[in-house]
Amino acid sequence: MAATVVRAHKCKNKTKTVDKAQPAQVKENKWHLWLSLCVVFLITFGTRFYKVTEPDHICWDETHFGKMGSWYINRTFFFDVHPPLGKMLIGLSGYLTGYNGTFPFEKPGDKYNETRYQGMRYFCTTLGALIIPMGFDIVHDLTRSQEAALLSAAYLIFDVGLLTLNQYILLDPILLFFMMGSVWGMVKISKHTLAGGSYSLRWWLWLLLTGTMLSCTISVKFVGLFVVLLVGLHTASELWLILGDLRQPIVETFKQIASRALTLILWPILLYIVFFYIHLRVLNRSGNGDGFYSSAFQSRLIGNSLYNASMPRHVAYGALVTIKNHKTGGGYLHSHSHLYPKGSGARQQQVTTYTHKDDNNIWLIKPYNKQALPDKKLQLLRHGDLLRLEHLVTKRNLHSHSEAAPMTKKHLQVTGYGELGVGDANDVWRVLIVGGKANESINAVTSKLKFVHYLQNCALTSSGKQLPKWGFEQQEVSCNLNLRDKYAHWNIEDNRHKLLPNVNFSVYAPGFFARFLESHAVMLQGNAGLKPKDGEVTSRPWQWPINYRGQFFSGSSYRIYLLGNPIIWWSNLVFLALFVVVFLWNAVLQQRREGQAAAAATLSEEQVEDLTQYSESCDCRAGARAGGMKSLPFAAGSPSALSLKAAAWLFVGWLLHYLPFWAMGRVLYFHHYFPALIFNSLLTGIMFSYLIRPLPKWLQHALLGTMLSLVAYSFVLFSPLAYGMSGPLANEPNSTMYPLKWLSTWEF
Repeated sequence: MAATVVRAHKCKNKTKTVDKAQPAQVKENKWHLWLSLCVVFLITFGTRFYKVTEPDHICWDETHFGKMGSWYINRTFFFDVHPPLGKMLIGLSGYLTGYNGTFPFEKPGDKYNETRYQGMRYFCTTLGALIIPMGFDIVHDLTRSQEAALLSAAYLIFDVGLLTLNQYILLDPILLFFMMGSVWGMVKISKHTLAGGSYSLRWWLWLLLTGTMLSCTISVKFVGLFVVLLVGLHTASELWLILGDLRQPIVETFKQIASRALTLILWPILLYIVFFYIHLRVLNRSGNGDGFYSSAFQSRLIGNSLYNASMPRHVAYGALVTIKNHKTGGGYLHSHSHLYPKGSGARQQQVTTYTHKDDNNIWLIKPYNKQALPDKKLQLLRHGDLLRLEHLVTKRNLHSHSEAAPMTKKHLQVTGYGELGVGDANDVWRVLIVGGKANESINAVTSKLKFVHYLQNCALTSSGKQLPKWGFEQQEVSCNLNLRDKYAHWNIEDNRHKLLPNVNFSVYAPGFFARFLESHAVMLQGNAGLKPKDGEVTSRPWQWPINYRGQFFSGSSYRIYLLGNPIIWWSNLVFLALFVVVFLWNAVLQQRREGQAAAAATLSEEQVEDLTQYSESCDCRAGARAGGMKSLPFAAGSPSALSLKAAAWLFVGWLLHYLPFWAMGRVLYFHHYFPALIFNSLLTGIMFSYLIRPLPKWLQHALLGTMLSLVAYSFVLFSPLAYGMSGPLANEPNSTMYPLKWLSTWEF
């Protein structure tokens, strides 16, 4: 029995054949596009370079990254938790603009005076400014809509937070530039591939540029991995569609995979390694970061005590040594004259690990049963020997007892005990070579050692926990009853003994790849262990999208406050929610249409026409044929479909750059949200254009003009946050910023 179909009224608006755009019209559209892009350039560079050299003192993290740029100029080795490219570029920009690398960058607020810091600020600001034209072009390529591109660019231009972040000597503008360049290249590759331009010179250049940008992004900060994931997902999606195109031979899919593997995987990896090679070649002089790295690593640094070191190969009783924890980033066994406070175990001398070299790291190796060996008697230290370690400066012995450690309560406390090297039986330790054999002699640098307490049968270890202020925020040293503790391994670094011949240690210096791998292990460990400094304003991810609290860049009489433009940030959230609703709604509609298409294949031509009219209600943008249905309003290729697809990828970019922070245990700051903000702002322009598309053209232009005016006016209101404030704080009624303190958590 045939299904009954209700016949709908005939559609009066017949589908007409659309004439191809005339050359004059195409030329006019291109002229409008270039005019819009020029306006974007002018406003961007006008807002970014206005007052870029003010204030003329150190602002916020310029104290870190300006200092690191100086170290590159001076070729001084240092430790940082981020990969090297951003700091290398800051140093290079300073060097090329006349900065000599001598300014100390000690603390925020210090005046630059005659220092030529301007070149580094101009460089960072230029990269930050180029984000916006790239964003304009990305949105236009994704949607073919100048309105969407213009509003997205306006959201980036008129955000005072992004402006503030881009005007100083920081890694953030460099990171955001390379991130945006990666997305720009991703979109261009897709555009040329869809246009049939695969394997052309331009296509290859865009692939190489995208691979370069990806490598540069992750070479500035490890969070660059998020854009690598985005480009990887987009590339996989494209390759899947190419595989499903039955008009192309299967060989085409393999060619596309090989091309992208070469340019988007192998080429970025090679560049990444090259950046580290340059980093390690340039920073070849000893600096304050040496102690974070292994003894072997330090032997490659000019000026380090281990560089071309001549010292005894073997370790003997009577030697003055430094003992370094063998874990990645481990410090030196250290003591000082301060005592553990009440409630932290016995009130005896503190023993810690410390990553910097000083005299408090030096220990004297003594026999367990006497103060010293007779003069001119040499006895080598061997696997299984009993010994005592006397702290050279304070003359107290390394000691442990049954008291709990101050931080790790399952471990035993380690202290300095005794007077003038005389203590008790709890000062005795057995030294073991990890994997060693009986009577095997202990060597400096290369022997991995374990110190086991003779009475308590626990292993000397560095727990990795940071002591409070009373311990000068150095690392806790304790004694672990679990002898298999992987952090209980040590090595002798400096080794001095007047009766032993010296040998050159350059033969033990590691090669590039060993140092490359160790650098990563140290960086990752340092990144995971970042803690806030005293008085430092930190935040949590839930606070970022709602612009809950900013942070001071300059807190003197010339105040700079990092805070997003609230009109932009809060409307971003509205359009983000609208995208989710619209996307889900259209997914439901599309599923229903596919069901109708499947049903139409079994009906007569007249029934198909009736079904289509019933479904689409005279929309006339969709129809059916006996074999199936024509393109629907949200089918691939239509402006609506392009907008939703583009918005979907930007939404994925926002998720990838925001959600991972919820799982991070390290200290977090407000500025970590800005990569995600950029994706949200681009999405806002696309969704606004999508929602106003059904309206008359004059109304579309009126709404666009209203939005542009609103964000521009809000920028004028909040621009003092970026360009500098003076006078009373905003919480005082006589302050010019008092009317703009919309949230009590805003501290400007």
